[in-house]
Amino acid sequence: MDKRTRVRNAMNKMPVDHVPVSFWYHFKGEEMLGEPCVQAHVRYFRETDIDFVKIMCDSYFPRPLPPIEKASDWYKLKPLAPEASYIKDQVWRAKRIVELIGKECFTFYTLFAPFSTIRFSAPDELVMRHLREDENAVLYALDVLAQDNALLGNLLITEAGCDGAYFCVQGGETSRMSEEDYRRLITPSDRYVLDRVNRVSDYNMMHCCGWAGEKNRMELWKDYPSKAVNWAVYVEKLSLPEGRAFWGDRCCVGGFETLHQHDNVYQGLLYTGSKEEIQESVRSIITEYGKRGLMIGGDCILSPDVPNERIRWVVEAARSL
Repeated sequence: MDKRTRVRNAMNKMPVDHVPVSFWYHFKGEEMLGEPCVQAHVRYFRETDIDFVKIMCDSYFPRPLPPIEKASDWYKLKPLAPEASYIKDQVWRAKRIVELIGKECFTFYTLFAPFSTIRFSAPDELVMRHLREDENAVLYALDVLAQDNALLGNLLITEAGCDGAYFCVQGGETSRMSEEDYRRLITPSDRYVLDRVNRVSDYNMMHCCGWAGEKNRMELWKDYPSKAVNWAVYVEKLSLPEGRAFWGDRCCVGGFETLHQHDNVYQGLLYTGSKEEIQESVRSIITEYGKRGLMIGGDCILSPDVPNERIRWVVEAARSL
């Protein structure tokens, strides 16, 4: 079974020869832009032998904004055109990577929810303060950003040739806002983007980000439609088998703790374990969950310093079963 068939079957909960594996990280330095970024993705794919590639949006976390000081300044924001460099440069990156490896494996491009984009582009504290002072102004901005991200997602799939989006939702931390406020303020822009990428691909993956190390209100995203779901199993205290029930028997992605740090040192078996310990963990995950509807990966990004050999250990163990 080739990698594309393996991932397609896993996402459709059909039989696979081996459970697919993939991990990803943010590239650094010159590998964050242009052709060096393209080649970094391809090289990582070749050296680790992973089953699918999540294309990173490195250098495009902040979206260009007009000067924002007071809440009413958000009304200056206008939707981007397809030829805007923020859009076209990301589409170019994705298309180049798909040209080089897309026939061999599935590719998913990182696409953030508008509430994430706005907080990458302006200080989190400023956004939350403006949301309290003049929520309509921020809602206007989220609507504009939703149009941008939906346009980007559409072009990444229809023009660049990505198989789907890796749609990242954030902001559901229990300390940030109430469930009622999130559904009223944030859910509409989340769904605007997700619903539109679902129109052009059946193979979109949702990532419920535990970046803050704080539990999210996972029920906020339970009804968001996606073929597969990736979440921080260790942050959320929701195991893969429990997640399968929670997410309505969708394909589940994860199993390894990759995001947690202590004293700026990444923690988790993938970083500290021996080959035998890592491969035994892979076998335990698959034995407990079963081979159908599972893809092994991390809670979120890897440290870019983890040796590729450790990823190959996971791939090797998964393909032994």
